[in-house]
Amino acid sequence: MSNENYHMPVMLDECLEGLNIKSGGVYVDVTFGGGGHSKVILEKLERGKLFGFDQDIDAQSNAEIINKSSFTLIASNFRYLKRYLKMYQVTEVDGILADLGVSSHQIDDPQRGFSTRFDAELDMRMDQSSKLTAKNVINQYSESDLHRLLGMYGEVRNAKTLAAAIVAARTNNPINTVNDLKAILERFAKRGKEFRYFAQVFQAIRIEVNEELKALEEMLEQSADILKPGGRLVVMSYHSLEDRLVKNFINKGDFRGKEEKDFYGNVIKPLVAINKKPIEASEKEVKQNNRSRSAKLRIAEKK
Repeated sequence: MSNENYHMPVMLDECLEGLNIKSGGVYVDVTFGGGGHSKVILEKLERGKLFGFDQDIDAQSNAEIINKSSFTLIASNFRYLKRYLKMYQVTEVDGILADLGVSSHQIDDPQRGFSTRFDAELDMRMDQSSKLTAKNVINQYSESDLHRLLGMYGEVRNAKTLAAAIVAARTNNPINTVNDLKAILERFAKRGKEFRYFAQVFQAIRIEVNEELKALEEMLEQSADILKPGGRLVVMSYHSLEDRLVKNFINKGDFRGKEEKDFYGNVIKPLVAINKKPIEASEKEVKQNNRSRSAKLRIAEKK
């Protein structure tokens, strides 16, 4: 599969402008994916360096076609940002780009179990070597844990009732496939809103399987540490849970939105927002790439 089909980069121009790229700078694309953003960043670097992070084995094969000494792919989750950059003697960088969420390729690959459109084993792992799968979550988590994650990560309106139904269903037969799970969900979805309901439930399970929000928090904290003064953080999110964490961290220096102030009453925060409101894709881009419809782009600068 070509990189173009793997994942069309969302808001490419806006991301590049946000990074404010210097030709000799050091940059990190913590969500390499199909390399759409990375390839254009590399075109703007002369003496600079770009590091890409991605835990997905398919993304790693995409990186093999980039034959530039200025590029290094690190086959790991971005939550280990500082640890791996330190291995390359990098302690500070000029810019960090994060395009969060699931890539188009992962969604479109029936075998990965991310999409409600295909029947497949319930998997949803971004890192294929990790042990926890969606099938484990659905068949092994307690009713209270299912209730928690459906409500918290999927904002499912009837999370308690659905959790009980899942536990009841699996006592007879394991829930192994996408269609097994959808058969349960169909009983609780509002008529005409089935797809949205499925998406909420699948989002909740996917976030749990991949520890997405915890990994995001860890990456953001490390980003603030390793950015040079004047360095840029550019983050694109696709649902409110991610965007809220990014917004709070940039504006308040805290993921829950609580301000900590110094002796003089100034809010203690490492970053300053460049755009007060999130940037959204143009109508033209949304028509060309439906994935950009829900994207929110936030840009911040290290003090």
